[in-house]
Amino acid sequence: MSFKRFDPDDFLISAESITAGAWTGNSPTLTQFFTSSVQAAATSGNYYLSVFQGESTAVGSEVQFNIAFGDSAGSGSVLYDAGINGRSYTSTVFGQWQNIVLGDENNSFVFGGVTPNQQSVYVLSVDRSKFKGNIFPGTLDLRIQSSSAFNLRLTDNSKDVSTVTFNEAGRVFQIVSGSNGSAISSTPTPANAVANGMTISGSYGLFLPDVGTIILNAAALDLAGSNGGAEIGTLFNSNTADNNPGRLFSRLSAAGNFTLNSQENVTSDFVFVRARNSEFNYSANPSFISGSTGEVIYNDFINAPQTFISTIGMYNDSNELLAVAKLSKPLKKDFTKEALVRVKLDF
Repeated sequence: MSFKRFDPDDFLISAESITAGAWTGNSPTLTQFFTSSVQAAATSGNYYLSVFQGESTAVGSEVQFNIAFGDSAGSGSVLYDAGINGRSYTSTVFGQWQNIVLGDENNSFVFGGVTPNQQSVYVLSVDRSKFKGNIFPGTLDLRIQSSSAFNLRLTDNSKDVSTVTFNEAGRVFQIVSGSNGSAISSTPTPANAVANGMTISGSYGLFLPDVGTIILNAAALDLAGSNGGAEIGTLFNSNTADNNPGRLFSRLSAAGNFTLNSQENVTSDFVFVRARNSEFNYSANPSFISGSTGEVIYNDFINAPQTFISTIGMYNDSNELLAVAKLSKPLKKDFTKEALVRVKLDF
């Protein structure tokens, strides 16, 4: 075994961004949507649903994202205690996302500069196993079918903004009518539906790529198709299980298109291992040396030595092995050859 100390020029740090589809199998587009009948029939199904890419009991079926409904007044679900108004499952969901996104339960959601009087949201949270670093802005393509079979097409406005806005959950973009990260630039059909991708109730929601979450503005989705909405028909009954997540799920399933890509920044250390012509030509194997005289047993190894490099080990100053690099095939080395091996360490 031979050792050589690395020089500062032998190290290089590099970073690259890797993108992949957000759904199972690195697929960027989800076209089929399934829920668990067991969960849907349970109490939680009235305000929270997990969505699968296949039948929930099928082999290989996994949760892709979750749909939750939150309302500041606690509407749309049964109260915890009939004697305490406004305290329900939906108020808890709403308060949870207020804390995550706004950092304070006293703050209101603002969508495209508009603060809806009815503070109600649908939350689509991508399962954590489906994205690594974050969701890639500009890849969102979410279709929602209206009651009149008009498909509302939503994206984030990441390509339209020059300055990125941040909140408690990291970067935040507005969800608008459009595609590929840009709002529509012309008036769509039906006429006068939206202006610059937004409705009279503001944007369609908030896109939070760093936490894999889409918060949809219920007020905008409830608008008539002629006003840019999807006519979801959110119910706001007090102390009643209205199953609003199921309403949105049926519209998503009917449209059959939810596209997202995940993004990960991978940092790599490159180590350049150099073997000059005069180095690493002799074997340190004890079988080449006479145990009694200490002489080289084979004369050819004296006059024309050669070795075969198969493994590179990297040690610290305490002689502790930190990393091992294996060559695909042994590399022949003698006085007539020099070698340069690039070792890549990803983390």
